[in-house]
Amino acid sequence: MNEMQKQTNANIQAKANLIWEIATHLVGLFKPHQYGKVILPMTVLKRFDDALKSTKAAVVEMAKKLDAQHVEGAARDGILCRVAQYDFYNTSNYDFAKLIADPDNVESNFDAYLQGFSSNIKDIIENFDFANTVKLMVKGGVLFVTLQEFNSAKADMSPEKITSADMGYIFEELIRKFSESYDEQAGAHFTSRDIIYLMTELLVAPEKAEIMEEGCTKTAYDMAMGTSQMLGCLTERLQAISEDAALTCFGQEFNPETYAIAKADMLIKGGNASGMKYGDTLSDDAFTGYEFDYIISNPPFGIDWKREKTQVEAEAKKGFDGRFGPGLPAISDGQMLFMLNGVKKLKPGSGRMAIIQNGSSLFTGDAGSGASEIRRYVIEGDLVEAIIQLPTDLFYNTGISTYIWVLTKGKAMHRSGKVQLIDASKCFVKRRKNIGSKRVDLDDACIELIIQAYEGFANKTYEENGLTVESKVFDKEFFGFTKVTVETAQADENGKPILKKGKRQPVKGASDTEIIPLSEDIDAYIKKNVLPYNPLAYIDPAKDKTGYEVPFTRLFYKFTQPTPSAEIFEEIKALEDEETILMKELFGNA
Repeated sequence: MNEMQKQTNANIQAKANLIWEIATHLVGLFKPHQYGKVILPMTVLKRFDDALKSTKAAVVEMAKKLDAQHVEGAARDGILCRVAQYDFYNTSNYDFAKLIADPDNVESNFDAYLQGFSSNIKDIIENFDFANTVKLMVKGGVLFVTLQEFNSAKADMSPEKITSADMGYIFEELIRKFSESYDEQAGAHFTSRDIIYLMTELLVAPEKAEIMEEGCTKTAYDMAMGTSQMLGCLTERLQAISEDAALTCFGQEFNPETYAIAKADMLIKGGNASGMKYGDTLSDDAFTGYEFDYIISNPPFGIDWKREKTQVEAEAKKGFDGRFGPGLPAISDGQMLFMLNGVKKLKPGSGRMAIIQNGSSLFTGDAGSGASEIRRYVIEGDLVEAIIQLPTDLFYNTGISTYIWVLTKGKAMHRSGKVQLIDASKCFVKRRKNIGSKRVDLDDACIELIIQAYEGFANKTYEENGLTVESKVFDKEFFGFTKVTVETAQADENGKPILKKGKRQPVKGASDTEIIPLSEDIDAYIKKNVLPYNPLAYIDPAKDKTGYEVPFTRLFYKFTQPTPSAEIFEEIKALEDEETILMKELFGNA
């Protein structure tokens, strides 16, 4: 992991820093958190400009021929991409060098240059909202100087000088700078690599040896992809395990700017840019009918789904033919809808998903509620392999407890019918410099210890160099319970229940409930725990509800012996004595 993290090395950081320094020309016209609106799309354009340089003349000439022959659509695109030797092209007469050679007409020439790109690049430009950015640059008189800076030697991004992989790292470093400029909002679309590396290890762990020996051809999906860093890290990890590993990536993102970044990043790396889709995953699923080998995602939590309510409820009515058959969570929090979306898209027999959730997915919602029914569906269906509690203060934009759920449609035999809980909340290293809410990291040792606990699949505490990870394994039924309604029968003068048509009549307002684990017999439980205290109690089976929850905190709670009262008294007495001395020093003996 350390080696992978070091790939964004000093040279790459230096290149990113040099590019970001171009933003000094934007001071006053743009606010610091807006610099990325110029730097990111301009970096994309310059990379493509440098890549297309050697075939540019041939592409322009071929475009003229095709236009004269009225060749349009996919046929035209296919021919021009072949000539360009990339999945994109530019048919205008301009490149960056020609644009700065004519400063008096830079605005109109730059517009012609942008219009000359293939549709996939135009889509990126449009979602960056770059047209409005350019208008502001023109108004502030910085368009020419920005183009000039990007055409300098320090901004040379030709493939001969910078590989696709390194360009991806440079672009990621620019994204990180852009994200950090938002401060507390950074985590909304950027998950740090340490978390992603842990998720990738959990995904590939069961087949790592096989991939190492034979390679693999896999598909991966991120339903809330942000800037697509999770997909990028998963690709790296597979290729680090085996050079013969191939991963085709798909993702969807609702924020147009981060969608543009994700698509541009895929194009820069030579990945599956056409698999990057814009839209709201919950209300406008771009991958209906798709099934994936891996799903990796950090969807928004604590965010309501009011905007998508109509479409989500309509799909829920389809039952299990749709994505939301098990039920709908509270409208105030849509994260479990993303979990269901992922489950629907897991490849039968083998698909694996690592998804981040906050604590509410473990326990919110009463028995029979949508949230409880979703838990029931994934736990009873034996889809939940493990749930890992992460340290607090690990994310850029939140300090709360978070969890990685590992779900699969291909459980190993020894895990069948079991759910593993892993408490990794004490497994972290402190950062030297905080970024927003992120105060701790997962280093190699942390990740290795968590994976050791995951693979050990035992009731055991793992300790190494001051780090602690605890694992517990439960039967899946352990998390289920029946919520029964206990009534008290009306009593006659002899203490016998009053019957009407052979049925007991309840005392109004005397109803109560009992939570009975699925592993216990209901009648035996009532006989042992209720009837001794209320002989007229009885249950109404028609009101029984099955519920599921994962009481993570309670299961890992460690009792700490309270301080003895005598010791507390001695501390208070010592404080009183100290106070007396201080008062005498302040006011004398008066």
